[in-house]
Amino acid sequence: MLWDLFCRVIDNFGDIGVCWRLAADLGARGERVRLWVDDASALRWMAPTGATGVDLRGWPEGGVDIESGDIVIEAFGCELPDVFVRRMASKAAPPHWINLEYLSAENFAERAHKLSSPQMSGPGAGLRKRFFYPGFTPRTGGLIRERNLLARQQAFDAPGWLGAHGAMAQPGEQIVSLFCYEQPALPALIDRLAQQPTLLLATAGHAARQITALLGPTLHRGALRAVELPALSQTDYDHLLWAADLNFVRGEDSLVRAQWAGKPFVWQAYPQHDEVHLAKLDAFLDRFAAAPELRAVWQAWNAWNTANASLPPLPAAAAWRHQCGIWRDSLLAQPDLATQLIGFAAETG
Repeated sequence: MLWDLFCRVIDNFGDIGVCWRLAADLGARGERVRLWVDDASALRWMAPTGATGVDLRGWPEGGVDIESGDIVIEAFGCELPDVFVRRMASKAAPPHWINLEYLSAENFAERAHKLSSPQMSGPGAGLRKRFFYPGFTPRTGGLIRERNLLARQQAFDAPGWLGAHGAMAQPGEQIVSLFCYEQPALPALIDRLAQQPTLLLATAGHAARQITALLGPTLHRGALRAVELPALSQTDYDHLLWAADLNFVRGEDSLVRAQWAGKPFVWQAYPQHDEVHLAKLDAFLDRFAAAPELRAVWQAWNAWNTANASLPPLPAAAAWRHQCGIWRDSLLAQPDLATQLIGFAAETG
């Protein structure tokens, strides 16, 4: 089938990151995808080699002299251009119109998944939009998971990858990856990690900048040493998560990839001034069946507007790793997002 996937880049590359992974996954399954995006600049480092089956297009401005595909995905409520919607409505067999929502563990995701919204007015009058919610339960649309993901993980050479990035761990060092927004609790984390041999791998951007400010040019404190990584492609970011013992992640895409890595992880939700992100955080922790000590760490890591933030002790590594493995197995037992989208398009045809 031919898919039109529309994405607007708000900030922090999260929207384009999710949309590119989905487009590439669909393309790898033999689907044809036109990815329409208003700012594709991040893909230069995020996906430098492109992807089979994916045709990258600029956001339509003015007229659109093409027919819409079989399925049109409006990612995260980005609002399709009116001219494109009119062409959808003019087709004898209108395309499937899907609003792909943000990932959430909250109960409303199950209630609203696959709900239909008839368009009564405007350029799409007569069409029907359906809502599709990624999620963590069988009553949602699942998570992005490439068909070759497990094989890639099993074949991954962690020491080789670390060496190629100038980040070889010394004997006895734990490896911690850091991908974060602005983080008031980072000084407390550094003090805690510096008490034992630690190799901290800071991703480009917010994380590396804050680490440099805290550690200075030596990038050392106590038993901790840090390495600033360059901007990583999505493939190499997966490799970073697989190579680390503990992953600090942020936003939607890296949260999903950390779960597939099966390693202990701490999530920083996208901070919102009305603190809606804390409800998303608690909903995930409830589904994850997080122990009290892990919940305390996550909540402290997400108290983004707290001065002089502290951080509780990190949970015991073995039990934490075991819980992450159980959770990962439960997600692997569910159909992935691309599989469900393809099936949903067929069943509503």
